[in-house]
Amino acid sequence: MKTKSLKFKLITFAILSIIAVGVVGKDVIKNNKIKNRSITEISSKTEIKASKEEGKNQQLQEAEDKKQEEIRKKQEDLERKWKVGFDQFFEKQYEKAIETERAVLKEDPNFYKAYAVEGIALAYNGDFNKGIEQINKALELKPDYGYGRFNKGLANALFGHYDEAIEWYEKALEVEKFEWSYYGIASVYGKKGDINNTVKYLKLAIDMNENIKNVAKNEEDFDKVKEYKEFKELIEK
Repeated sequence: MKTKSLKFKLITFAILSIIAVGVVGKDVIKNNKIKNRSITEISSKTEIKASKEEGKNQQLQEAEDKKQEEIRKKQEDLERKWKVGFDQFFEKQYEKAIETERAVLKEDPNFYKAYAVEGIALAYNGDFNKGIEQINKALELKPDYGYGRFNKGLANALFGHYDEAIEWYEKALEVEKFEWSYYGIASVYGKKGDINNTVKYLKLAIDMNENIKNVAKNEEDFDKVKEYKEFKELIEK
């Protein structure tokens, strides 16, 4: 009788153990599912957030690229218009050059190149003070602008301010070895009748550009030194 009772207890214990294991296993599975679902949800939210952030960054980059492209196109357009005025000046159409460069500056008051061309055109058109004022604006915006420094030398030479002219031609040479700066210095010394310095600087210009010989032959600035042997040898050799 005791044996049967023990056997019954063992069977009952075994059944309860199986049930307990099943319940525990079910809870573990349930907890794992909940945990996995939470991880999946967190991962999904993270991916969505990252995707939104990436999309936002892409939009910002596209907006910046568009802005830079617009700036580039505007700059190219201003360069083209400035070059028209530059060419008009060299064609001695001074009033047209002034008008063209002023239109450029109306679009962009910081376009320093336009001030330099407008200034030298004004000087050649008879207005030295206003011309220098505009050239100075170019140099205020870009102090190391070689062509601006050159034009300040040229304007001063045009109005007989020879020392200032040489000073600014030399300042132009500090930032750019430009043959016409050497030529400008030579022409000033030519006006002064200084044959030695005329030949010295004219030779430097010719060494950089052989065609300057032809320009110098007909240059009125060299009238005082044209009959000197040194000048003739330099131009004719």
